[in-house]
Amino acid sequence: MGDETVAAALADPDGAALSEKVKATLGLLTKVTRARESLTAADVAPVLAAGVSRQGVIDALMVAFAFNVITRLADAFEFEVPSQASFDASAKMLLTRGYK
Repeated sequence: MGDETVAAALADPDGAALSEKVKATLGLLTKVTRARESLTAADVAPVLAAGVSRQGVIDALMVAFAFNVITRLADAFEFEVPSQASFDASAKMLLTRGYK
């Protein structure tokens, strides 16, 4: 996915050029991340109906869980997100030297 697709998906997931599987999964993950009520089978049904496998749903929920925990911890400890230039410099170094 390119930057434009990601930006479109963040702005309007239903209107973005995404597969129905991805749109349905994003809807579920949005509820998991933002809603304060429990998930039910009715929340997962549209994702399965779109063709996502049970394991795909589990995988998506596990990734969302990991990112949500990391984000909440980063917020709690007031981590600062580096600038894009800093990310680019780090990526260049990693591509040149690798992880050592």
